[in-house]
Amino acid sequence: MTDWEKMLEGIPYDDREQQLEDRRLVAKQLFREYNKTTEEDMEKRNEIMKKLFRSVGENVFIEPDFICEFGCNITFGNNVFINFGCIIFDCGEVTIGDNVMFGPRVGIYTTNHALDAKERVNNVCISKPITIGKRVWLGADVKIVQGVTIGDDSVIGAGSVVTKSIPSGVVAVGNPCRVIRKITDKDKLTQ
Repeated sequence: MTDWEKMLEGIPYDDREQQLEDRRLVAKQLFREYNKTTEEDMEKRNEIMKKLFRSVGENVFIEPDFICEFGCNITFGNNVFINFGCIIFDCGEVTIGDNVMFGPRVGIYTTNHALDAKERVNNVCISKPITIGKRVWLGADVKIVQGVTIGDDSVIGAGSVVTKSIPSGVVAVGNPCRVIRKITDKDKLTQ
């Protein structure tokens, strides 16, 4: 089994293995090219996104400066807005549902270095997928760590660090992020 396969299976792998380094270089070239574009270059942006990501739905808009590790492990649904400064370390799969909004500087991290110092020095890492449901809003500076699922229709407050899965239809905030309440009809701004 290759380190790439181990990484995607959630098995400890060598993070500095050459195949991974080669794939990172391809992603860097693509996201750097994307980050040089403007709103007038939407056709070019869409072409780059199709090369960079596993799957891209309709109406996906990503503000520069965007950074990812591989890109090919990221799936975007339809009508997704990613604000400035997003970082996605996609050593594990990242799935982003339809109608999702990211505030500025959101970070998604599917991998973690080994806790044991000797393993860490030897580049041992482990990855787990992250799933963001439909109609989710992540506020500015939200950070999401490996293995987390955020349910449909939830809101994650600005500055939160999400270390555990969040159910659907709630507001969750804090470090570590925790549910503070359900979203109800009383939250509607218009009737």
